[in-house]
Amino acid sequence: MIPQETKDRILDLTKVEEVIGDFVSLRRQGANYLACCPFHNEKTPSFSVSPTKGFYYCFGCHKGGSAVTFLMEHEGMSYAEALRYLGKKYNVEVVEEDEDPETIIARQRTESLYLVSDFAAKFFADQLKGGEGRALGYNYFRSRSMEEATIERFGLGWCPSNRTALHDAAVAAGFKEDYLVETGLCIRTEDGRVYDRFHDRAIFPIYSDSGRVIAFGGRTLFSDYKERGIGKYINSPESPIYNKSKTLYGLYQAKSSINREDKCILVEGNIDVISMHQLGITNVVASCGTSLTVDHIRRIKRFTNNMTIIYDGDAAGIHAAIRGVGMVLQEGLDVKVVVLPEGKDPDDFSKEHTLEEAKEFIASHEQDFINFKIDVMLEEAGDDPLRRAQVINDIADTISLIPDAVKRSVYMDVCSRRLEIERDVVKSRVEFTAGRLKEEEWKRKEAEKRQKEREAQSQPAPAAGAATVDVIKPGMSGKRVATEYDSPLAPLEKSLLDFILNSGLEPLKFDTAHRFYCDPPMTVADFIDSSLQGDGIVFDVPAYRKTYDTYFELYDQGFDQDTILRKLVNSEDNSVTSTVAELTSRRYEVTEKNLKASLTSEATILVQGVPKTILLYQLKLQEMKQDRCKKMMSQPGADITALVKELQSIQEICKQLKKETGRI
Repeated sequence: MIPQETKDRILDLTKVEEVIGDFVSLRRQGANYLACCPFHNEKTPSFSVSPTKGFYYCFGCHKGGSAVTFLMEHEGMSYAEALRYLGKKYNVEVVEEDEDPETIIARQRTESLYLVSDFAAKFFADQLKGGEGRALGYNYFRSRSMEEATIERFGLGWCPSNRTALHDAAVAAGFKEDYLVETGLCIRTEDGRVYDRFHDRAIFPIYSDSGRVIAFGGRTLFSDYKERGIGKYINSPESPIYNKSKTLYGLYQAKSSINREDKCILVEGNIDVISMHQLGITNVVASCGTSLTVDHIRRIKRFTNNMTIIYDGDAAGIHAAIRGVGMVLQEGLDVKVVVLPEGKDPDDFSKEHTLEEAKEFIASHEQDFINFKIDVMLEEAGDDPLRRAQVINDIADTISLIPDAVKRSVYMDVCSRRLEIERDVVKSRVEFTAGRLKEEEWKRKEAEKRQKEREAQSQPAPAAGAATVDVIKPGMSGKRVATEYDSPLAPLEKSLLDFILNSGLEPLKFDTAHRFYCDPPMTVADFIDSSLQGDGIVFDVPAYRKTYDTYFELYDQGFDQDTILRKLVNSEDNSVTSTVAELTSRRYEVTEKNLKASLTSEATILVQGVPKTILLYQLKLQEMKQDRCKKMMSQPGADITALVKELQSIQEICKQLKKETGRI
């Protein structure tokens, strides 16, 4: 756990424009910086970075937050990882507290594994610059049409044929032999000898989501590798820093593009990824030498809900498409399939087409998975009625995997129409399968729950006063955290919060004859809080409620407005950060000249706007109570007399509030 003092020091030194400037090309405009948003596709810059306020905000996709939020959203870091990154950037030593000796040793060992992997990646890349590596490795990559920039971007390299070249270099640099073995870079034989796992191979580093080298893939250049009894490709074994079922090749290089395009393209191999990136299609990833897993899908889902899978155009590729997509649908992603011309893989296709041609082909050949599966299975079934029945059941079972009820309903219509069968029959099968799946899921969760309870009982109780650590996960904020709410109170809560965040400490100077006049005048924040507290009102929208409560916690501690906003922007809760960024951002800065030209002063806007917004908020609450009261009257056994009396009282309150707000 990072101490609060260290957090504060890091955040005090952090300059949001410097951090974002490492990833995005910023252009100065007045007091702020502008850029094309890295989170969505746009031609006109709407991404604004405010050094004075310490946050970024996009007026197009409405993402916003602090430097920490940016690293979490753009680089896939956790909150703690982002702080460590900033600590390293601004030379602040991060010493975590409340760690027992075993935890410290484990963390240091993990960091050592990262460091030896970084060393190996640099060693392999350096080998391409001369000698054997230049003659073999570099020429191999160039023979595959890989450009210098591509080789550098993906960190490609060469492991010498000398079976201990990496081992000797790493040990000479001070790395322990155990770390080389634990990462899988070296293999220790039964008699204690150690040699390089990847000797005499072209090297493809595998990166974590945040860009650290965690593993490697190696390809032999021998054409007779089968006769030699060696694999064409070998990969690092799993280690404390590498889990292949959770790692996607190319995700580090692709995640910004995936976020911007709102789509992830999945291919089979690392060469396919590299070739498509070089062509200019950069939202492409591949699984690391294993079948697609739920963890892979959930990693993609952090950046987009849309996936296009490109398969080789042979029978094996087509059937792989049918087998591999069920769990993608089950995780709620919208998945499409592109089958390449027969005999082609993405690497071949990238070399034979221009960027425009490739994009056009993908766009025109993308087919949603259900329709794709129907086409393939119908062709195979032919006129055989039993096989057609099997197709119907299979398609219905696939539809049952889709968690969204509306999408399921739409695909039931598609299945009924295309397979010429009554919709009720399809619906019955879908509901039967969905019910069975839910039961299996419930049993699985119950088993996991019991397992956790057993594990908890077997753990020793924590010592009194022991600290607990909250895990902050990356990618927690939504695309429009502060605006996409179903609550009818959201617009009014947003307006009240807007007044608080932008003018919270401003005095409300009512005329002496005004019903709200007081001397000395109340601040905007005090006026709103006392009005809501007096009626026992709590915000309905969770993000707004959290922002409101956190604001007043800081307000009650006596912080000034700028300090409160800075602390809110750097909150560990991304919903708070995004809300503050949106509500305190202005598309156009108000200059002294156009302020003087304004017909209405800020003080007048506050005096008129704040009380009216509160009254409108109270009116909306009463109207909602009125609706609930009417619904209750239609319920069996309702006390009609009491409800009519309550309804009349509410209507009188609404009438008075409408009069005060000018609605009558």
